[in-house]
Amino acid sequence: MQVMSCEMNCFIVTLLCFCQTGEQLGTTPNLKGIVFGRCYDYMTLNPGTRFDCESIWLHFKAAVLRQPSCNVTVEDYHEMFQLMTQNWPCHTSLFWSKTRPLMHSYSAVLPHLWTLEDTLVGYVFNDLIWCRQHVDTDFDFSACPEWSSCQNHPVYSLWVLASQNFAETACGNITVLLNGSISAAFSRMSMFGSVELDNLSPQRVHYVNIHVVASLTGPQIESCNQGSVVDLIQILQTRGFRWTCTDNDQMLMMLQCFQNQDSCRATNLKSVLFTQLN
Repeated sequence: MQVMSCEMNCFIVTLLCFCQTGEQLGTTPNLKGIVFGRCYDYMTLNPGTRFDCESIWLHFKAAVLRQPSCNVTVEDYHEMFQLMTQNWPCHTSLFWSKTRPLMHSYSAVLPHLWTLEDTLVGYVFNDLIWCRQHVDTDFDFSACPEWSSCQNHPVYSLWVLASQNFAETACGNITVLLNGSISAAFSRMSMFGSVELDNLSPQRVHYVNIHVVASLTGPQIESCNQGSVVDLIQILQTRGFRWTCTDNDQMLMMLQCFQNQDSCRATNLKSVLFTQLN
């Protein structure tokens, strides 16, 4: 089962967009109904799972509304996360950075892979915004604080804890997709670089398999031997991880072809790839 995803460093840019008044968009309308609906949908899509959707909502609401919006910490969500605990098999964790469309295609053809957004918390809260009113203990549907003004933004704190838990649970061989057509394909400022990487365990993770994939039409700015990917590999080596790294994996390039037929034809890549795969 695959669900919509949003890379966390881009997530901040997308969700915390500012309107002309300098304030962020307000809490997502009908937030309670969306959370309940997605929670029940998740159980339908994942037979055998059982979660108390009402308790999850009540603990979420309490975490967000018990203090001002710029003071919602990771710890405030701990009780809610205890109600959303999940385990998934080893060799299934997929981490990614700035490769959202490709990640969707990759996880669709390899449905055993799990991303953060395939977990209950990722499925329920993806693409939502929330915050408390300044003078009242209720959600503010008109405007939320700017990200730059918040020490502990209520949305970001939830995703930090979700990312931390997802990384801590990873085991066996894991996969990381990076974009080779941009500078800083690996960034310590991204959610992968700032949270997930630091919470991976070399005792639980056998191999970190990195795939660096450039756009079919270029440019190829970074690779396994160039740019920030080298920094990532050095961090992995220092922490005792075993790793592999490939540039422009054929399956991933073929998936890009299916995503963008024009680019594939322009580079005459489709026939080349089909020849190589056959």
